[in-house]
Amino acid sequence: MAIVALLYSFALLSMGIGLYYGLKENHLDPLVQINTFLIYYFLFDLTLRFLWQKIPVMNIRPMLILTIKKSTIVHFSLGKTALSYFNWMHAFFFLPFSVVLFIENHPIESVISWHLAMFSIVYINNFINVLFSNKDNLFGILLAIVVVLGGLQHYGYFNITDYSAPFFEGLFHSPGLFLVPLLVLIGLYKITYDFFKKQLYLDAGLATKSAIAKTENFTWLNQFGTLGTFLKNDIKLIKRNKRSKTTVGMSILFLFYGFIFFNNPSQPQFMQIFAGIFVTGGFLFTFGQFVPSWDSQYYPLMMTQNISYKNYLTSKWWLIVIATVISTVISSFYIYLGWEIYLIILAGAIYNIGINSHLVLYAGAYTKTPIDLTSSKGAFGDKKAFNLHTTLISLPKIVLPVLLYALGKYMEGPNTGLALVAGAGLIGFALRDRVFSQIEKVYKVEKYKTIQAYKQNN
Repeated sequence: MAIVALLYSFALLSMGIGLYYGLKENHLDPLVQINTFLIYYFLFDLTLRFLWQKIPVMNIRPMLILTIKKSTIVHFSLGKTALSYFNWMHAFFFLPFSVVLFIENHPIESVISWHLAMFSIVYINNFINVLFSNKDNLFGILLAIVVVLGGLQHYGYFNITDYSAPFFEGLFHSPGLFLVPLLVLIGLYKITYDFFKKQLYLDAGLATKSAIAKTENFTWLNQFGTLGTFLKNDIKLIKRNKRSKTTVGMSILFLFYGFIFFNNPSQPQFMQIFAGIFVTGGFLFTFGQFVPSWDSQYYPLMMTQNISYKNYLTSKWWLIVIATVISTVISSFYIYLGWEIYLIILAGAIYNIGINSHLVLYAGAYTKTPIDLTSSKGAFGDKKAFNLHTTLISLPKIVLPVLLYALGKYMEGPNTGLALVAGAGLIGFALRDRVFSQIEKVYKVEKYKTIQAYKQNN
């Protein structure tokens, strides 16, 4: 995480110093261009906050019985968020860019006003994240908004920058206008402060919500024996828990991933298979990567039963395959872009079923991160789920199909590349039983390490 933070900081610093002169060399007004796309900058920042920014946690109950004012506790808790990396990292971009503006003889009062306004918006995003951190699926909704707005602008249907750019331009050319985001920030802080202060009681949040219990038997799956039993458990888990429902919701967004690569002249053509893998692999990459962590709460109990690992893994495999097939059918709207595009998606789907479905199950043996099913956080994963084993196993998921497609394309043509990718998937499907036998052995070797990891209370 520290390395990622350093790389991101370096990228922002490089942009802050060099973006002005780079745009100017291309005969573009740097300030106008930056102000045009700031709306996406801040929307993307807010999206990342909902996904990754952790809200500081305090054990306030011991404080409530001491002579400490509630206002002091709330101000201190909210003040801790100001120190978050997600706030001060923006200084790597805005501070050097503001210095460059000053060096290039822009009015100092305009530069200072614009700079203050930018950081006011940064902290507005901070308190929006704090205020709505417990809202389910908000990350997915916000990400969908960004994707839709970007898509509409890319294809010329609606350009939100026509409305946002004049505002950001005004923040520079009308120095007093910086008071608008500043006052919004103050108001949002007051709203957040009042919200948490009202809940600052010993018994706050202790009342539990009651709901009508529903029985879902899925008796039609009984015909599949033990496999049907596991499938019923997985379907119930997905339908009843926050984390699993959020993850499935996030996987739907992968269906639109192809719009970034397909018919995009700036992207190398061989990278289209990269998009084909992701369009149909949303469920595989979001849900599949956490097998068997989805069962972490009762995994030790399962291991005391007479359960075959092969049957357990087969049920997960079928769940991934069914989701991949459904995604392939839904993604048929890409036919609008051309049949050759849909053939890429079909080849990616076959590879996902024959190769990637086995790889995610294999990597699961080394993923020992327990999952809180009652929380919707971490729908795209957990940093603790990544280790040397899972990273190395992940490479063939993406790199191998791209290499196969590039090899076939440059040797004979695109169709040969697709044939190589699909052929690899068919070979993997044909060797399914042998592959499952090897994966089963790995799970047995890692069994007790996994049980120990799931029992730890972090």
